Amino acid sequence: MAAQLDLQATQAVAIRDVAMADLASLIAIETACFETDRLSKRSFLYWIKAVNRVFLVAYKGETIVGYGLVIMRKGTGLARLYSIAIAPDYAGQGIGRALMEALEKATLLAGKLFLRLEVETTNKSAIGLYQSLGYKIFGDYQGYYENNRDAFRMQKSIKQASAVKLLPSYPWYAQTTDFTCGPAALMMAMASLESATEMDQQLEFDIWREATTVFMMAGHGGCHPLGLALSAKHRGFNVAVYINQALPLFTSGVRQDVKKQTVELVEQQFLQRAQQHQIPISFEDFDLHDLKQALKNGSKVLSLISTYQMDGYKVPHWVTITALDDECFYLHDPSVPEHHAAGFDCQHIPVALDDFMKLSSYGKTKLRTALVISKASLQEQ
Repeated sequence: MAAQLDLQATQAVAIRDVAMADLASLIAIETACFETDRLSKRSFLYWIKAVNRVFLVAYKGETIVGYGLVIMRKGTGLARLYSIAIAPDYAGQGIGRALMEALEKATLLAGKLFLRLEVETTNKSAIGLYQSLGYKIFGDYQGYYENNRDAFRMQKSIKQASAVKLLPSYPWYAQTTDFTCGPAALMMAMASLESATEMDQQLEFDIWREATTVFMMAGHGGCHPLGLALSAKHRGFNVAVYINQALPLFTSGVRQDVKKQTVELVEQQFLQRAQQHQIPISFEDFDLHDLKQALKNGSKVLSLISTYQMDGYKVPHWVTITALDDECFYLHDPSVPEHHAAGFDCQHIPVALDDFMKLSSYGKTKLRTALVISKASLQEQ
């Protein structure tokens, strides 16, 4: 990032990228501005050194008078305003607005499409500023802050500010283990179709036991698309499955023969049971039109993705597709990344349509699989 963004808050205030020498000033501003939910010295050090962020400071002469921090999620078009603060002696001078504009410009240059934030519902001046910049409220968090106050969730399309989309209400659930992304994703889809679905750890583990491949490359086995389909069918939902290759799907990284044979047996059992329950299985690649049409028809979609695009690890991972528009798919990710606020960055994550096709291809065989889930009709019930 350029040291000077050539953006001015006022004629006497400039904005640049953060430097390690700014640490003491940042802590002083944080202490002066916030009684709770403060960033610690350790957090400031982490984000100063991090690469997945935009971190700018406003300065007047030799004095740091404010800062803004945006964090970004690899592999998606989503960024989040993590914190912004202006020293009290410099409030009301337009510095906050200029910082926001600079943060948006730098975030867009980093390839992100959307910027999100949360703001206390009673902070009328901040809400007014964000709304004047084009941010729209699309949800809220009850008891979000340490003082138990509520927060609005706001979003802006920084690429096309006039095209902010209204995101749908869609339940979100955080997986409680490293290996239960599949159950968590399925639970979100089922709860979206049937509000009486109770998303809890008991259901999470029940589905995992029903759908697991038993073994993976290491540790506990993940969930098979046919296993998840059977779990959904067992709970009264209709489900169709796309798999772009023949079974087995998850044996290439399993080194021990006995484990590989176990996975192959489990997959064949899933296939036989899915056929017995007349679950439609398409052994072909889905395309964007298939998923778009399913969502437009009111169905819910689960997709397996490779987390390599997000965190550098080649791990299969289930997500729920919550919405789409002309530019992006939106994902509910049940996994909460380290250093991110619980849940906020994992809901309605925008992924450009072309990028999604890369994201949804896993492993050397480029496995692509998805589930389309819908409510059963009264006749079927």
